[in-house]
Amino acid sequence: MNEGKYLYCIINDSQGRNFGPIGIGDRGDEVYTLCYRDLSCVISSTPMIKFVISRKNLVAHEKVIEKIMGDYNAVLPVRFCTVATSTEEIRNLLMKNYQVFKNSLRSMDNKVELGLKVFWQNMENIFEEIASIKRIKRLKEKLIKSSISVNTNGKVSLGKKVKEVLERKKEIEAEEILKILKPTCIEFRRNKIIGDKMILNCAFLVDKTHVRDFDDHVEKLNKIYEDRLKFKYIGPIAPFNFVELDLKWGQQE
Repeated sequence: MNEGKYLYCIINDSQGRNFGPIGIGDRGDEVYTLCYRDLSCVISSTPMIKFVISRKNLVAHEKVIEKIMGDYNAVLPVRFCTVATSTEEIRNLLMKNYQVFKNSLRSMDNKVELGLKVFWQNMENIFEEIASIKRIKRLKEKLIKSSISVNTNGKVSLGKKVKEVLERKKEIEAEEILKILKPTCIEFRRNKIIGDKMILNCAFLVDKTHVRDFDDHVEKLNKIYEDRLKFKYIGPIAPFNFVELDLKWGQQE
């Protein structure tokens, strides 16, 4: 099988470095830098295959980037499973996109990403709160009194109203959390909400000097809402949601 080069991230460095046999794919491939001027791409050898999007492979990809983050102030993560056919292809990429990459590294200097997902702990309580709202109570009472034919349409109408109230409730509570966190971050991205329990799925770009402050705010929120909300907090990680590179060979980014 043909060998290629797996790309992890781009950093400011003019010296060749070796980070050890930590490459993706369980072969013990050495992870090292390929340099062009004062820019480097962190790579390892790999078979020319498409890696399955699995937890194991994603963790392997991210662990390499986390290791690099320990030594460098700015890291531009490359999208998972980006493979080049040769080192020459990567060097050409660095050359063609040199200024773009340098500008991005400058903008990400000393910055990290923090991730936060927030969930309601008890959905039964949430639906009880919704059921106590006047317009929902009126619809339920009307439904109970209605005939069987109206009953079917009434259930659909009630279901839609409950869904609307649920989404509005999520937005209100999410905004209360963001109001506390936004002043500490440089930028934030709201990602897709999955399921009824999740009310917030957000990535925050934070200066490294403010990470402790952000941690304190999350801890404060956790105490305030300990009986109502569950917080899943991760980081610091590379700024995947803000600068992840989706590289196209032979094209300028």
